Amino acid sequence: MANFVLVHGAWHGGWCWSRVAKLLIHRGHRPFTPTLTGLGERSHLLSRDVDLNTHIQDIVSIFEFEELTDVTLCGHSYGGFVITGAADRVAQQISSIVYLDAFIPKNGQSVQDLVPGQGKAPRGEGEREYGEVWKVPPRSAESFMVQASEDRTWVNRRCVPHPYATMTQPINLTGNWENIRAKTFLEAALYSPSPFGPFAKYAKNSPDWDYEKIDAGHDIMIDEPEKLTETLIRAAAL
Repeated sequence: MANFVLVHGAWHGGWCWSRVAKLLIHRGHRPFTPTLTGLGERSHLLSRDVDLNTHIQDIVSIFEFEELTDVTLCGHSYGGFVITGAADRVAQQISSIVYLDAFIPKNGQSVQDLVPGQGKAPRGEGEREYGEVWKVPPRSAESFMVQASEDRTWVNRRCVPHPYATMTQPINLTGNWENIRAKTFLEAALYSPSPFGPFAKYAKNSPDWDYEKIDAGHDIMIDEPEKLTETLIRAAAL
């Protein structure tokens, strides 16, 4: 049995992992699918005070209170920032880390640094598109290239505004996370244009990383849960 902590991306919630979690349980594994503060079923906690550190602590707390060891930690999209920050603090409890079409940030970087404008505070005309400046309305499932129409309806119904401060706060890293034994990057082949290409290229060309491309839109856990489950189990065995 392996322990998995699966961290969703911006606008999503733990709900997006339901298919993968069910498959992992069926295979005898133990998945945790926490929802970050202010999102999903915790959207009532959304406030101006929710920042990247809040989300990192959400995941660190899972490790602390569940007393987890030998974990495969996976982060999707924005979740790459969250798992990197958490792994930097609890690296000794993690055996494998997986970036699922996700950011691999360096110390001092923010989402806004890596995707200019993504975390930029809207002003004037922009407010009509983005709403209040401390939260960012969800992008559509169509923009994530979710493949099935019924899944696009489901994703659009479930996604909620994301706390703006998480996209502008720089991450504080010691580099401890880089000591994790096994590192994997999974790239979504059908998501284009993608801001994650540079990270996929880095992992693909690095002898310290495993790399795989999956024929899916950005929400790989929704488009291809069976393939992703198999890949996660392989990553846990590295």
